[in-house]
Amino acid sequence: MSISVIIPAGGKGLRLGGNIPKQYRKVLGKDIIVYTLEIFEANDSVNDIIIACEADYFYKLNSIIKKYKFRKNYKLVEGGNERQDSVFNAISSLNCNKNDLVIVHDAARPLLSNSILTSAIKSAKKFGNAVVAIKSKDTLIEVSDEKTAFLNRNNIYQIQTPQIFKYEIIKDAYLEAYKSGFYGTDDSMLVMRLGHKINYVEGSIRNFKITTSEDLILFKELINAASSLS
Repeated sequence: MSISVIIPAGGKGLRLGGNIPKQYRKVLGKDIIVYTLEIFEANDSVNDIIIACEADYFYKLNSIIKKYKFRKNYKLVEGGNERQDSVFNAISSLNCNKNDLVIVHDAARPLLSNSILTSAIKSAKKFGNAVVAIKSKDTLIEVSDEKTAFLNRNNIYQIQTPQIFKYEIIKDAYLEAYKSGFYGTDDSMLVMRLGHKINYVEGSIRNFKITTSEDLILFKELINAASSLS
């Protein structure tokens, strides 16, 4: 069984501000995307890594791969207008058997632990898919013009990545989405539309996506703390 990782890295990171996409911001001298790639470089189960990004960043990413002496099989594909388009371009570039696994992971989610990744891979091998998520700890309310409703947090999950699927499942999910003109916010949403039951794997609050300036500050603090202990 082959395992391929897709890293959609075409986002602009507008909520973070600045003039470069957030995945190329440097923390302790390394681009954020380097921390993310190192996770999959260190996992023995991963075979291929496909990065979907703007063509203008191909040279930079090739330089990163060379600089850090990454040894996996890398491929760069051009991203699309939306995240879904970028992931689909990457899926379309794969030459997989139907039961091979495809992992999708956010470029700006650089604190995924190897233990969570390994657990998700094992679950996907068993059930055909695995989506990392955490249960909500906070009280949640849904507010609209008509009413305010309290939600049962025991039934609320915060979806993270990685999300892992058999190649046949995720490819069919994307083809069906485009056929019906549907755009979702993540991959599991497209797979659920085909009637597949999603298998959830426990994630971690450390596995957050860097989206705002506060997220970037927290990431820097965590990396600095880890560096001081090593």
